[in-house]
Amino acid sequence: MAVSPSSSAQQARLALARRLTDLCRDACLTGAELADRCGWSRSKSSRIMNARTPPSADDIRTWCRACGAEEQTEDLIASLRTAEGMWVAWRRMERSGLARAQQARLPLYERTRRFRSYSSWLVPGMIQTRSYTTAALRAIQRRRGLVDDVAEAVTARMERQRVLHEGDRRFAFLVEESVLRSGIGGADVMTGQLEHLTAVASRPNVSLGVVPLRPDRERWPVEGFWIYDAAQVNVELVSGYLTITQPSEVAMYADTFEELAQLAVYGTQARALIEAAAEQLQ
Repeated sequence: MAVSPSSSAQQARLALARRLTDLCRDACLTGAELADRCGWSRSKSSRIMNARTPPSADDIRTWCRACGAEEQTEDLIASLRTAEGMWVAWRRMERSGLARAQQARLPLYERTRRFRSYSSWLVPGMIQTRSYTTAALRAIQRRRGLVDDVAEAVTARMERQRVLHEGDRRFAFLVEESVLRSGIGGADVMTGQLEHLTAVASRPNVSLGVVPLRPDRERWPVEGFWIYDAAQVNVELVSGYLTITQPSEVAMYADTFEELAQLAVYGTQARALIEAAAEQLQ
């Protein structure tokens, strides 16, 4: 699946640029006249109108003042924040540490009723053990040189797992078989994690599928992603955290999830793969 990491964000930026352009036209101003009123170069107003350069909050305030539309300032700044939030680099998201980033996702989890998660890297956070989470977040903290709030971040993730047991939520997890065999934290941590997966899979509101290693796959692994109901997709990439809300893109990830789900095995077959991975740790 080839989806640009910034396509949803770019749609939001284009929508904001169109709204700013409409304000300019409604005020009967040309782009050059607007630039003069704002005290900018004419190329700056042109870049903003054509979504080549995103405006700052101060740019929006100046723009609205020049157009005599101060009442629209806060709404447009909110649109800017939405566009900015769709693509967040890890260094920005985690600049105050890992704990706050973990806590920030709780409201999304609480309002979601149907979760779909595919992972080609790690066991999904919702079904990780404390030891596995500690190993994973410690590795991230060291690699990115973040402040050491790993203990608080682990607690936040463990507390978030309570949604597994609350309400009428449904969960569908897909993991590549390589996730079961890629060690993190050592043999004891992995053994405990694999045992936990078997226990989680027995829950009536959980489906756990494992996509087996095989030499003739027609659908290759993709980046890990979460689908929350049918409203939002989050993708964890090497460079940052992507939020997708465009219906057509959400549908692409939903279709990909279904294709991968058809390759997966469940129940007894999934348990056999988990047990085989555990046996290799003996």
